[in-house]
Amino acid sequence: MNSLSSVKIIDGKAAAARVLREVRIEVEQLMRVGIQPGLAVVLVGCDPASQVYVRNKVLRAEETGIRSIEHKLPADTGEAALLELIERLNADPAVNGILVQLPLPRHIDEHRVLQAIDPLKDVDGFHAENVGGLSQGREVLTPCTPAGCMRLLQDSCGELAGKHAVVIGRSNIVGKPMAALLLKAHCTVTVVHSRSSNLRELCRQADILVAAVGKPRLVDASWLKPGAVVIDVGINRIEEDGKSRLVGDVDFDSALSQVSAITPVPGGVGPMTIAYLMQNTVTAARLQRPALLSHSTFAEASCPSIS
Repeated sequence: MNSLSSVKIIDGKAAAARVLREVRIEVEQLMRVGIQPGLAVVLVGCDPASQVYVRNKVLRAEETGIRSIEHKLPADTGEAALLELIERLNADPAVNGILVQLPLPRHIDEHRVLQAIDPLKDVDGFHAENVGGLSQGREVLTPCTPAGCMRLLQDSCGELAGKHAVVIGRSNIVGKPMAALLLKAHCTVTVVHSRSSNLRELCRQADILVAAVGKPRLVDASWLKPGAVVIDVGINRIEEDGKSRLVGDVDFDSALSQVSAITPVPGGVGPMTIAYLMQNTVTAARLQRPALLSHSTFAEASCPSIS
């Protein structure tokens, strides 16, 4: 049992602010050699949540000096028209990153659209080439949420090698890339999911627990090893006491009795996702201009690697 005063509440907002300051420095270095990173954001339809996400991404881009290019398309836009736009963005040297806001309308094949994006401009890290490269440990564009989780873990835990990490969830967006990044950091990794046997017992073995399953307050103190570090990726809206509120996949209040560190919801992982979208845009600019940058003062600067 931990003393509540000894539990570290991992501040995702503060960590994201640090990442964005680092990105701003990288953008300034790039601009000294004539490159302003550009991020194209494509929104199809008028889903309110997607509009909020896009607005926040554009604001963060402006704060860091990244040029944002918005393409807002009507909900009845055809798949062929969207693919044609992506082809133009792939060919545009002023665009370093392409983000297609999900979900897409049902008449558009999401997989086909994501695979049409140039892997070097795929700042979401969803293209098959980037997914495969991540599994091989190569320097590729990595999904933003898992990359942000790794930064929180590195800032909170220091050396991760040798720790046992359990990831709850096996989605392509979070669970699978999270496991790959933890393996790259030399953790022993277990992935558990809805078909796993002895789910609670497996989670109780974790030095690091990453919950990314979309089940409100699934994980309570009985799932946790004393002193575990918990990264809660879940964002679930529930009705409680007549009010709507956001909670994670972890029962935060219950977990406090066991953990050494934990992310809150909201204010934990969420801010890191957009921060790493900005980082990926700068990284994409570097990957697209290796010949120029290898001879520039920028190449001599300290640039964070893709984590």
